[in-house]
Amino acid sequence: MVQGTTSDAGKSTLVAGLCRVLYRSGVAVAPFKPQNMALNAAVTEDGGEIGRAQAVQAMACGLPPHTDMNPVLLKPNSDTGCQVIIHGQVVGNQEASTYHDYKKTAMQAVLQSYQRLQQQYACIVVEGAGSPAEINLRANDIANMGFAEAVDCPVILVADIDKGGVFAHLVGTLALLSDSEQARVVGFVINKFRGDIALLQPGLDWLEARTGKPVIGVLPYLHDLHLEAEDAIANSHTKKADAQLTVIVPVLPHIANHTDFDALRLHPQVDLQFVRLSEPIPAADLIILPGSKNVRGDLTALKAHGWESAIARHLRYGGKLLGICGGFQMLGQQLHDPLAIEGEAGSSAGLGWLEMETTLETHKQLKQVSGKLAFADAELLGYEIHMGVSTGSALARPAHLIKDQAEGAISADGQVAGSYMHGLFDHPQACAAWLQWAGISTQVAYDYTQLREQSLEKLADSLRQHLDWKALAPYLPAGVNPDFPLGDFQST
Repeated sequence: MVQGTTSDAGKSTLVAGLCRVLYRSGVAVAPFKPQNMALNAAVTEDGGEIGRAQAVQAMACGLPPHTDMNPVLLKPNSDTGCQVIIHGQVVGNQEASTYHDYKKTAMQAVLQSYQRLQQQYACIVVEGAGSPAEINLRANDIANMGFAEAVDCPVILVADIDKGGVFAHLVGTLALLSDSEQARVVGFVINKFRGDIALLQPGLDWLEARTGKPVIGVLPYLHDLHLEAEDAIANSHTKKADAQLTVIVPVLPHIANHTDFDALRLHPQVDLQFVRLSEPIPAADLIILPGSKNVRGDLTALKAHGWESAIARHLRYGGKLLGICGGFQMLGQQLHDPLAIEGEAGSSAGLGWLEMETTLETHKQLKQVSGKLAFADAELLGYEIHMGVSTGSALARPAHLIKDQAEGAISADGQVAGSYMHGLFDHPQACAAWLQWAGISTQVAYDYTQLREQSLEKLADSLRQHLDWKALAPYLPAGVNPDFPLGDFQST
């Protein structure tokens, strides 16, 4: 199990890399995260949803994602509450205080999934959540040491040196664990190191002497590593000098599945910028309204920060506007939540750019889909995650055809479009078609899925080189040989 000293310490990345190393060596390996709190999700082959990071980790294992890989998913829809998803299906909304008591029930779902994976795979690489040293969350813990203790799992503790304070993070985290939990930690991994390792060595020696735990590896900062984030949105933006299309995406308070835009962010001809609502709204060729876990609330925030008038001005000057999932719903005339699914019951006026209205219902649409674009000869692969049902004349001009069924909408003038589909830009044909619609006539060859695969291979190569595999050998399946240049590894 990989646990971290903080959120975004490198847990998801390290798990993905370990999974790919073991997969390349022929091990039947699967990822597992007992509990995930994230608004980036993926739809599984068994018709449920899990955290997006676990779907990427499944890809690293050569597996289709499955709900057992992330049996508990929490999707925040307010500052104190979230939608609770067990084995891929919604069981309801809960406040934080209520969920704290519910964790005993959730733990049973966690153990059921883990046991099923144990029966199918020789090795399971587990990812913790946040930090195991959150004192207020220790009771009934199912995400970190509570799970590790329950299944008797060894733990690697990872920390991010790029943020500073790495030794305090590691020593402090270890000190706040119980004696049995401390004994469970088999070593440390330091992530995102830049510079001369010789200058770090005195610190490593001190850490090992202070804790009695080995440093299993120091991983270098890998530039141009592109794997979908669990939740964090990059704050930095460097404008691409040769970009032919400028795209902006507002960062909504409850933005969901912002990984939809990774393919565009990395496209050599696209300059994509996430814009915080408090920031000035820059000029762009294309505005994309993203998914949301609280559509009416986020729409109110969007309007309050001047985006409604900015979008109107953008369209007057010939810009394009695209809405995905919750962003698609915002483009309509009305949004109805009579059952208080995402907040207070009621209705809100939409932005009014598409003649349709949306009503939130209790049944959640979860499906992997394939089809083609309605306005171009291009195939499409993606998935849907939404609780809204949209109706109206705008749907008579669809964006996509899914098994000959209309999906999404495009305005009569072709300036405004929307879709419930996530992953619109992941498939190279669909990405090229949407970019042509947005204004790029001549495009370079680009395949985001291939780029992600290259990143997994790059990550695995780094782990092969920089981890102490002799130290890890006792915790791997018998006879594992990841084809390393280690003379005695095979015999070990």
